[in-house]
Amino acid sequence: QLVESGGGLVQAGGSLRLSCAASGSIFRFTAMGWYRQAPGKQRELVARISYGGTTSYADSVKGRFTISRENARNTMYLQMNSLKPEDTGVYYCNTPPEFTRAPWGQGTQVTVSS
Repeated sequence: QLVESGGGLVQAGGSLRLSCAASGSIFRFTAMGWYRQAPGKQRELVARISYGGTTSYADSVKGRFTISRENARNTMYLQMNSLKPEDTGVYYCNTPPEFTRAPWGQGTQVTVSS
């Protein structure tokens, strides 16, 4: 089970920190990622992190978002700084596309006002 939290309404330029709590075996020894689904658009992977901590980012968030994880707590984070209106969407955590996918959680809504 995946449970996302930490979303909210923020002005452009602001910051939010998202959390993903995982139960079961999905988090163990597996890369994880944060996805974003903007209104009317497909879900996209914006950041990913290997079990050992290697990270990569979509160009749209590079330099502004930081993904991290605490393996002992089965928890992953997304620090989002310098937010833009185009960052608005529902954020989900799950494994990257090439791995076995867990059932999607409810996600957490992020709304950035201009």
